[in-house]
Amino acid sequence: MATNNTAATQEFVSIRDIRDGIVILKSGQICKVLLASSVNFALKSQDEQRAILFQFQNFLNTLDFSLQIYVQSRRLNIEPYLAMLAERQGNQDNDLMRVQLREYIEFIRSFTIEVDVMSKNFFVIVPYTPNKINITQGFKGILSQGRSGVQNDITLEEQRLQLEQRQAVVEQGLNRMGVRTIALATDELVELFYHIYNPGDTTGSAPTIQ
Repeated sequence: MATNNTAATQEFVSIRDIRDGIVILKSGQICKVLLASSVNFALKSQDEQRAILFQFQNFLNTLDFSLQIYVQSRRLNIEPYLAMLAERQGNQDNDLMRVQLREYIEFIRSFTIEVDVMSKNFFVIVPYTPNKINITQGFKGILSQGRSGVQNDITLEEQRLQLEQRQAVVEQGLNRMGVRTIALATDELVELFYHIYNPGDTTGSAPTIQ
């Protein structure tokens, strides 16, 4: 019965595969997912804000393909931070510092009980949809064996080059606004989509931009 439920659930998942940092959808479309840094827009002067908006407008006008922006809000797991503070407290020789650390730990713990501390991550999805002929050839390569499989790998590599060109355009455009980006690797993509389809699971951590 569990197998039937799993199969029924997978029908609602549009992802066919995640390979080499690329998301392959059942429709044949492939995507790269970029983690983007944030900009303290509210702290900028009016001139700086206008400049950022102008750069963003120019960036959008230069694109000849669509983009998707996804904002992920997750409750921050504060326990590792509290464990680190407790360890420092135990290693502290100064009595005053040890007391202050204990009070700080108690404050953080009580504060996070009353208030949900959320972390936000910003993702930019860069898509590439091959023409219908390439999609048909790709599906034939999956269903067949031998030489067809090699041809399918070549087709995917050609599509990857097109996708990476789009990725470069997006990265350069966002960088002009002070937004840094990093492409998610395969493991990071798996974790991202796992949390999308399992929002109640707070385990694991999101990738960060160094």
